[in-house]
Amino acid sequence: MGKADGDPLRIVGVGAGAWGSVFCALLQDAYGHLRDKVQLRIWRRPGRAVDRATAEHLFNVINAREDVLRRLIRRCAYLKYVEGRLGDRTLYADEILRDGFCLNMIDTPLCPLKVVTNLQEAVWDADIVINGLPSTETRVVFGEIGRYWKERVNAPVIISLTKGIEASLDPVPRIITPTQMISKATKVPLDNILYLGGPNIASEIYNKEYANARICGTDKWRKPLAKFLRQPHFIVWDNSDLITHEVMGGLKNVYAIGAGMVAALTNESATSKSVYFALCTSEMIYITHLLEEEPEKLAGPLLADTYVTLLKGRNAWYGHKLAKGELTLEMGDSIKGKGTIQGVSAVDAFYKLLSQDSLSVMHPEANKSVAPVEMCPILKTLHKILIKR
Repeated sequence: MGKADGDPLRIVGVGAGAWGSVFCALLQDAYGHLRDKVQLRIWRRPGRAVDRATAEHLFNVINAREDVLRRLIRRCAYLKYVEGRLGDRTLYADEILRDGFCLNMIDTPLCPLKVVTNLQEAVWDADIVINGLPSTETRVVFGEIGRYWKERVNAPVIISLTKGIEASLDPVPRIITPTQMISKATKVPLDNILYLGGPNIASEIYNKEYANARICGTDKWRKPLAKFLRQPHFIVWDNSDLITHEVMGGLKNVYAIGAGMVAALTNESATSKSVYFALCTSEMIYITHLLEEEPEKLAGPLLADTYVTLLKGRNAWYGHKLAKGELTLEMGDSIKGKGTIQGVSAVDAFYKLLSQDSLSVMHPEANKSVAPVEMCPILKTLHKILIKR
């Protein structure tokens, strides 16, 4: 990256959800000892309070882990968690993140992180920026970041972890992915923006369960970054097809909500879940072929990413809880302890896009021209439930 000796590589995480926090913690664990060569910090908004019940649970997590307990005592930080459990003190999400606790993933202690709550201070001199924001917040936050980078000579490299999309209907119907949102908001060329995705459950990866991922983008950055990010338990491959991987990243969240519903309503029937898997992957392939001329095949890490999200992601959890009546749609798509359920906005975006007559296809049985959404019965049903209610 053209860094001179004595000028450290500055890596900044933007957004501190479960995966964004874990990704930064993995880098901190791998490179944090090289203080003169690598500096890592993470930005999250200040002021998010930890409620009393979560503070009590956090206290129990701390006391169940001797290594965490000793670390907090050494840092003179243990007392505030005692006070938080008793209700004598309000803990805040940015405060506990400094001690290695992500509000969306309380049961998995991380390494301590350098947390910055001022966005300009966090990003102004960053060499590598990691986007861990929900897709619904990416445009706004990176629009603000773009204003801080107006005077920059060299564009930073951005790695987006975000899975979600928007639909644009004017002048022609099309998908807008998070990397495209970032490029438009910051004027950073797409060549400097990459997407990383894979079959990743954040807590399992931090606990060193074997996993893999793909980093997608131009040759210049994806190959060296794949090497830089690779760890013995976290294998990073590279791929040039950025857009297919991002679209699939959004689609898998859509169909994961349905997978959770099917699992709940059939009492975890393996047969029913496998039928659903066959049908939803067919719809995903159909949609990707509509949106891309030569999309990457739904195989390898792409298929594995879909599988694990349908199996155990937060969107599948959300669908399961809805079907059981333990959550209601009135609670919205931002759930305490889980963060944003990105599949909900993605359902709306894909439905709007595929409802456009200008994308019409021939229906094989009715022998007439129809909007593509008519060929996607699962997507239509999810839209009826989640959007039309």
